[in-house]
Amino acid sequence: MYPNLKLQLWRAGIRQNRLAQLLGMDETMLSKVINGYRAASPELRGKIAIILQQDEEWLFESIMPKPDLNDPTRA
Repeated sequence: MYPNLKLQLWRAGIRQNRLAQLLGMDETMLSKVINGYRAASPELRGKIAIILQQDEEWLFESIMPKPDLNDPTRA
């Protein structure tokens, strides 16, 4: 997940569907990128950074989910 990207979208008042339109891509695909389920190409990352007027590295800092300590499959 990219919390900085989500934060900047909120700050800019841009919804994911509007960003998808600006990028000329499918909303579902963009949602997967924003939520960390799909990798963004360097070109896409650059376009998003330009639209949001932010540093690309900052926008795409990811966080790793914390492990579920109650997960019975965890060794």
